[in-house]
This record gives sequence, C-alpha cells and structure tokens, in this order.
Amino acid sequence: MRQIIITWRKQVFLAIAIVLLAIAPTLSQPTSAQAPAKIEDIQEIRGVWLTNVSSAVLYSPWGIERALSQLAELKFNTVYPVAWNRGVTFYPSETAEKAIGRNQDFTLGALRPGKDTLDEMIFIGHQKGLRIIPWFEYGFMAPQNSLLVKRHPSWLAQPRNSVALTHHGKYGLEWLNPLHPEVQQLLIDLIAEVVTRYDVDGIQLDDHFSLPVELGYDPFTTWLYQQEHQGETPPENYENAEWMRWRANKLTQVMQRIHDRIKEIKPDCIISLSPNPHQYAYRKYLQDWPTWVNQGLVDEVVVQVYRSGLDSFQRDLNLNNDLLTKLQQKIPVAIGISSGTVRTPISINLIEEQVKAVRDRGFDGFSFFYWESLWGYITPESPHVRRRGFENLW
Repeated sequence: MRQIIITWRKQVFLAIAIVLLAIAPTLSQPTSAQAPAKIEDIQEIRGVWLTNVSSAVLYSPWGIERALSQLAELKFNTVYPVAWNRGVTFYPSETAEKAIGRNQDFTLGALRPGKDTLDEMIFIGHQKGLRIIPWFEYGFMAPQNSLLVKRHPSWLAQPRNSVALTHHGKYGLEWLNPLHPEVQQLLIDLIAEVVTRYDVDGIQLDDHFSLPVELGYDPFTTWLYQQEHQGETPPENYENAEWMRWRANKLTQVMQRIHDRIKEIKPDCIISLSPNPHQYAYRKYLQDWPTWVNQGLVDEVVVQVYRSGLDSFQRDLNLNNDLLTKLQQKIPVAIGISSGTVRTPISINLIEEQVKAVRDRGFDGFSFFYWESLWGYITPESPHVRRRGFENLW
C-alpha cells in the first residue's frame, strides 16, 4: 500500500510539473545549426544540470527541445543531462538490462515510448551549439529498494558493526562498493556504452563517485585489505589516516580505469568531474580528486559550492582559491552554483552576486544546479524576471 501511495504521489507531481512547464512563457528558437564548442575554445563555461529529481523536463514530449532552445537563446553553452540515477539509466541500455533487469527508467519509458531521450538531446543540443555531457549523477549510490541493490546484495559497501550512516542511510540509499570488481565493471561498462553509442562531448562524474568514510568493512574489502597487509584487518577507526589513504588510492585506481577506457574509445571525449571542495570530499567521501587532476585523469572540474548566502559562498571560494588556481594551470576549473531547490529558493540577485564572485576570482565559468530552478515554477521571481536576469549575466 505504501508503494502504491508513493507511486501515486509521483504521478500527481509529474502531471502538475508538466502542466506548469507547458504554460511557462517560451523564447524564440535559434534557427541556424552550429557545432558545439570545444572545451579549449570556450571562454567561459556556462552550464546547467538537467536531472529527473523534482523536474519533469526529461519526461515531456516537447520539454527537451524547449529547454535546450531557451538555454541556447540565453547563451548557455554546456548541458549536463542525467544518464544514471537511482539505479537506472536514462537511455536504453543493454548493460543495465543485463545487470538490473531494466533497460532504463520506467517512467521515462512509459511517458516517451520508443524515444531515446539522450540521443534526442544530443541531436537538438548540437544543432543549437551546446555541449552535451551526460552526467552519471548517482555514481556508486542506489536506493535500498532498487532492483540493482536487491539483485546484488554482495555489491554493497558496509559500515563497521552496521553503524548508521549520516550521509545517505537516512534517505533510504545504499552505497555500492567501488572496490568490488563487478561494481567497477558495471559503471565502466555503462560509461563506455554511452561514449561508444552516442556523439557525446564528454561524460561527467560527481561527488557520488566516491565512498563514505564510514564504509569499507564488507567481506570483500576486508579480504582485499588483508591481502595487502599481512593478514591484518582494517582499523576499527574509520578515520585512521592509513586506512583512509588506502581506500582513497583504490578509488583513484578506479578513476584510472575509467579514464583509460574512455580515451581508448574516444580520445577527445571530455572527462568532467563535479566534486565537493577537496577537504570535505576527502574527509567525508575519500575522494582525492586533486590527485586525479594532477595525474591527468580529468579534463574539466566543476566544484560544487552550493550556498544560500553570499558570505558563505565567498568564504568557501577563498578557502579553496589557492588549490583551484593551481589546478587551473592544468585544466578548466568552474564553480557549481545553486539556482535553488523546492525547499531553498535562490533569488536572481543572489545568483548574479555569486556569478560575479566567481568571475572576480578568475575561474573558468560556472554551472547551475538545476534546470527547473533557473526560471521554472519553483522560483521566487517570475520566469520573465529570472530569464532577464540570466540574460544580463552576459
């Protein structure tokens, strides 16, 4: 009964969202097709994430073209559409069918039968000069009730003594073990499938391509640690420095495998990463992403600095400025900015101030999380005012 209620609520929300999206004012569409800019030719990354969470844009027959037309009209140049989320893909996937028993998100297939949403987005986006970089949003994270988790319980990472997790457990989410070879192969195959089948400009991983520091006490990881430590078991303290470094290094090895596979298929494919600021990313998620940049495993970084105030936003930029400036000598470094959520709306004035703070520090651009809160139905100002504000940014 609970599942029926949840499903009903989702359907009601989706119907409302589609109606609201339908009545939103439209912009004129560009008529001339143009090739998407290469990363080296872009003066400033102007991106946005398209997700299925609290957003109906991927599900409606006309939502994708409208969204991409509006973004191109307002001089955005990069779109990060979700390709992997909640244990399912957002494109027809043979890899997912084999591993999960479902070839894509059920709702997407039901509302857009016979459509390949990712292929459509790439075709339209490239016509309008947009880079399309599919986003593997959930990384190693999956819902507890997903087919993926139910089919492969041995793939899950585990805390010591089943300690409750603060980062995701309360939301009904599990973490796949990135050290497990079959888990690694699943994600590598999903990414390779996208790079091989689609004319993508790149792929993106984010903060969920990681391992919460509390995890690593599952049988496989314990065995692997023992093999490399003369039979010793992992330290009981999950914040033990050597134990943290060992797991972080294993994650770096996975990143190396993904890099090598992508570049073997398509050497010019951009490997984008959207992590949290480094100290937090390493301390909480064992994600040592500056090392990935220094080892040449990443082509672009968009650091998530999602703050609902200007002071906290500037403080985080200042704390990370020296590191990010050094990394800019190797690759473009942009900043992820929150354009608001249902619970935390962000005014267009604050967005303008945060963009200015990014530009003042000489970063290579920004991307907004997420599409629906740019000028959709959850914004504090009218869509017209919001779009005018983004137009004025450049």
